[in-house]
Amino acid sequence: MSDPVNLAVIQMHMTAELDDNLKRAEQHVRDAAGRGAQVILLPELFENLYFCQVEREEYFSLAHPVQGHPFIGRFQRLAQELGVVLPLSFFERAGQAYYNSLATIDASGEVLGVYRKTHIPDGPGYEEKYYFNPGDTGFRVWDTRFGRVGVGICWDQWYPETARAMMLLGADFLLYPTAIGSEPSEVETPNTYLMWQRAMVGHAVSNSTHVGAANRIGTERVGDYEQTYYGHAFISDYTGELVAEFGADEEGALVHGLDLEAARRFRAGMGFFRDRRPDLYGSLLTLDGHTRLQR
Repeated sequence: MSDPVNLAVIQMHMTAELDDNLKRAEQHVRDAAGRGAQVILLPELFENLYFCQVEREEYFSLAHPVQGHPFIGRFQRLAQELGVVLPLSFFERAGQAYYNSLATIDASGEVLGVYRKTHIPDGPGYEEKYYFNPGDTGFRVWDTRFGRVGVGICWDQWYPETARAMMLLGADFLLYPTAIGSEPSEVETPNTYLMWQRAMVGHAVSNSTHVGAANRIGTERVGDYEQTYYGHAFISDYTGELVAEFGADEEGALVHGLDLEAARRFRAGMGFFRDRRPDLYGSLLTLDGHTRLQR
């Protein structure tokens, strides 16, 4: 039998100071590694306040190209020093395009590739379509020193297609860095951390895989807007049981061992992938549910 892979998900508060956030993030990574973590997930866009609460031209200056990025290299060195895998969220500029992106850094310090967020939300308090182009990388998984890792970003977590696509690409487990919290008063649709958790736990159940989610905490004020973030970072096992969870205000790293071999056996036995009928899923490739043959 193979040894478990020790996963850590980080829950932390952010400020408007890059150096402050980077220092705190590094401290959390070092703490998690010291407790045996081998794959360590930081929250979405941890470099700053969640600026997408508002639409302001000035915040585009936070974006940087991958080459010569102001902090990816720092975390490459950290990953190599500690021998850990770091899926790292950042605001990317590529020519005239801007993306909500994630670089997966292997335990050697090598950047294995970049994923650009596929699903971009647009609503009060989450004005991401103003800042980010829709991702053009497709869903990605990476062979790391500690398993084949699939990572979606925040709004991606609500889409079962994201999880299923990454699993079909061979992911051993799924990760979601996120920034989610209270909704502005004008939003009529209720949303709580329980809905957020249940969506991802559903992915764990229907794909028989471990799922980990990182989130921020605290109240952040950007312009005239204010949001309080849910926290409740968690790790689920491959049956959907929450095996580790923070509350709304705790800061630090949750660490838990993932038995990838047991998950693989369970997944095969459940038959969810054996019994799929992709020949009948044509409507999933449309917006209105009608395939060409049905029109």
